[in-house]
Amino acid sequence: MSAAREETVLPPKNAEILSAIEHLLSSGKEPLRLMAADGSDAVLPEELRHVLTTVVSSMHRGQAVTLAPRAMRLTTQQAAELLGVSRPTLVKLLEEGRIPYETPNRHRRIRLIDLLTFQQARRVERRESLTEMTREAQDLGTYEGTSEDYEAALAEARQKLA
Repeated sequence: MSAAREETVLPPKNAEILSAIEHLLSSGKEPLRLMAADGSDAVLPEELRHVLTTVVSSMHRGQAVTLAPRAMRLTTQQAAELLGVSRPTLVKLLEEGRIPYETPNRHRRIRLIDLLTFQQARRVERRESLTEMTREAQDLGTYEGTSEDYEAALAEARQKLA
């Protein structure tokens, strides 16, 4: 697999092997070792174990997986694509100070870690807003469920779209 470009991989036709691999990856917290046919081996880093667990779990559900290598410093266009927003929207976020950036020359560069931190904070804000709106709807008598019920319904709808 090329490390230089984005690549999408379809699940294997034999889904049984995915079940066995998923079980191995999720069994316990002790380090896993990879072993080659020649007997050489290496400890699987926890970060790679997490990635493999996500990939295998997704493929086991019949989903294709896209591997997209990212530089540690992104252009504004790359950062916008990662967030799923337009470049002008990203630039506005940068200028508002919501995402830190560097200007080593005349072009802005965004550190990947700063972008991921912003993305996670945005998820938390949305979840808190959803919880608050659900609570207000309950107080007004327009919604009988809990915020957890609403989140579960959203998760189910997203799963159907995936």
